[in-house]
Formats: sequence, C-alpha cells, structure tokens
Amino acid sequence: MNQIKRIFQLASTIMVILALLVAFFLVGIRLIGLYPYTVLSGSMEPTYHVGSIIYVKKVDTQTLKVGDPITFMMNDTTVATHRIIEIVPDENDPSSVRFRTKGDNNDVADGGDGVHCNNVIGKPVFTIPYMGYLAVYLQSSSGRYLLFGLCAVLLLSTVLPSGKNKKSEADSVEGDTPDTENADPQ
Repeated sequence: MNQIKRIFQLASTIMVILALLVAFFLVGIRLIGLYPYTVLSGSMEPTYHVGSIIYVKKVDTQTLKVGDPITFMMNDTTVATHRIIEIVPDENDPSSVRFRTKGDNNDVADGGDGVHCNNVIGKPVFTIPYMGYLAVYLQSSSGRYLLFGLCAVLLLSTVLPSGKNKKSEADSVEGDTPDTENADPQ
C-alpha cells in the first residue's frame, strides 16, 4: 500500500509541475512581453510547423527588413505569420510603409497591397513544436473537462487525509499510555 501511495504522490507532483509549465508557456509568458500563437497551416514550413506555438514579441516596424518573418492581422479575425519579401511606401500615407509577404512554403506572394505597418503584431522569437495541439485541445470542451478533472484529482489528493496518517496517530496515542501490568516496580 505504501508503494501505491508513493507512486500516486510522484504522479501528482509530476502533474503539478507539468500543469505549471503548460500554464506558463500558454498564459504566463505574456508577463515578459511574448504572445503565443498556434500555427494552423503549413504556409511557413519548414520554419514553423503545423501544431507548433510561436512566441511573438512586439517590434518597432521601422527596424523590420526584407527576410524577417512577421506576425500580422490579415483581417479582423485572422492572424498570420509570413516572411517580408518587399517593403513599399503606403500609397495613402507616404509616412507609413506596407510589407509584402509570402509564406515560405507558398508558391506566390500574399495578395493585396501588403500588410500595413499598423497591422504588424510583432516578430516571432522562438517556437515550441507540437505545443499548439495541446493549446487547441485545452480550449475545446473535452480539453476543459480533462483539465478540470485533473485539477479536482490534485486538489482532492492534497486535501483528503491519508489512511496511514490516521493509523499512525492512533498508534502513537496507544503507545503513550503506560502498560501498568508489565511495569517493573522500582
């Protein structure tokens, strides 16, 4: 029984550590100015693989150059990461620039006038392969149920007293009473 308890405690400890690491890399990383995005298409392979998470840092758009990958708003609901292939002045505002972009794995450049400098979110600084699959799963209803279930198990494992502690307390209480029948008179 002791062996099972030790295995359960070790598994609980590992789950807590993993949960904290996942929480940091999905949410806490924002505290240091990095924003995670899940790679959903293969347009930037082999640089950024589908299912990876890329971490994007805000950048001064004046420092960007041809060849830099950028993360940007394509429209109101879509974020993309592609590589800058050309920097051109904005036709409507000569003080602004636009970035023509193309995915590394795409045959043609992105359409339109290019990405306006105000739509640039930042520049990817590093990536974690496969972590995006976990992020997407945890945002699904079954992922949330699993997450809540794991939290409940961990909480119960720390709150509920173990049977060994109760027995040990009972043994120490019994051991504290003197045994008068076998006591040596002095």
